Amino acid sequence: MKRSHRLVALTNYFLTHPHELVQLSYFADKYTSSKSSISEDLTIIDHMFQQEGVGFLKRTSGATGGIRYIPLGAKDEIEKFIHELCDLLKDPERILPGGYLYMSDLLGNPGIMRKIGHVFATAFAHLDIDVIMTVATKGISLAHAVAYHLNKPVVTVRRDPKVTEGSSVSINYVSGSSRKIQTMVLPKRSLAEGANVCIVDDFMEAGGTINGMTSLLAEFNAQVKAIGVLAEADDEEDERVIEDYLSLVKITTVDVKNHYTKTIPGNLLPYLATKS
Repeated sequence: MKRSHRLVALTNYFLTHPHELVQLSYFADKYTSSKSSISEDLTIIDHMFQQEGVGFLKRTSGATGGIRYIPLGAKDEIEKFIHELCDLLKDPERILPGGYLYMSDLLGNPGIMRKIGHVFATAFAHLDIDVIMTVATKGISLAHAVAYHLNKPVVTVRRDPKVTEGSSVSINYVSGSSRKIQTMVLPKRSLAEGANVCIVDDFMEAGGTINGMTSLLAEFNAQVKAIGVLAEADDEEDERVIEDYLSLVKITTVDVKNHYTKTIPGNLLPYLATKS
């Protein structure tokens, strides 16, 4: 195989297998090449990944060592994308009765979800995460986008138990927006004892739902390593019960009467600035 062909094949492998450790010998056998040639190829790919702002190749030595692709977005590209999200969400046509915003089209757009997943994977790349958790139903596409870039499974919390999922653990929690007592359940088989969990959700007001998920995780002795939300509401009337989280967009004003919405970047950009 020519080097140019091998470079394309290797690049495709890493882009479709993020955070997956692979041995150098695997590529040497697959492409019938020497380890030294593969190593040179990896240096070229790593250089281009970093130059294009899509991540880097991390090499580890030793008997259990290998190479893994760490997807990281360039900070200027992330900032540009978040401002684009702000512009999309402040469209007055999105305003619904009650002051809510229509977001289903964004959550159903695979291109936008892929970018959001890449952004959160950039923020959480340094964390030891075992699983991505969300609550049904709108957060599912977002959770899968993040999980793909971190190469982790998704666990979905539901409002009602399903007979096909076996025995479940359930808790009651107070909804942050309606202040109503609600129930959420999680199948016992879906989460290992003591797992490290990243919670993601599409929208957060006071944070009651996310707080409920953290309480549910306590039943599994699981640890919340990160919380990411696509959009948060800046509502002074609701006391925020979640503090340690990252958001892409903050919705500061929804004026139903005048059909006006104000959005600004969330706290993820300042967080990434501290990591530079």
